[in-house]
Amino acid sequence: MKRRFWIQALLLSAAAFAMTITAQTAVAQNVPVNKNLPVVELKIGAHKLKAEVAADANSRTVGLMNRFSLAPDSGMLFVFPQSEQLGFWMKNTFIPLSIAYLDAKGVILNIADMKPQDESTHPSKGPAMYAVEMKQGWFKERGIKAGDKVDGLDKAGRAKN
Repeated sequence: MKRRFWIQALLLSAAAFAMTITAQTAVAQNVPVNKNLPVVELKIGAHKLKAEVAADANSRTVGLMNRFSLAPDSGMLFVFPQSEQLGFWMKNTFIPLSIAYLDAKGVILNIADMKPQDESTHPSKGPAMYAVEMKQGWFKERGIKAGDKVDGLDKAGRAKN
């Protein structure tokens, strides 16, 4: 039993070390990572979340790429200049995510689960002006679904381009 414990501890340590090296390599190679974005508090029903705001072309392109964790109840809000058909993928994204696409009024159109580093496109089911990415399962665990409204989007401001 003790041997199994030490083997598991060794494997966990090796995995943590590998993630640290990967993150350090990404920084050393100037891999894009969004930093110092504004944060807004959003509310969906009784549930609150903090979202970094990606409101320009560069921050929307980078999104949550090259990150290895998210704080509890934290994610990213993508703000677009106009409502349009959107599609997201998970290139260089290491955290399993769920994405909620929102129309211009903040109503959720659809929610999709996305696997890390999967380059297949996850489309919105209609014209969307916003997208919210959270840890995978966050919406489902709280019973949040299509048709629910996200409040607080006005605090994010408008897209810059």
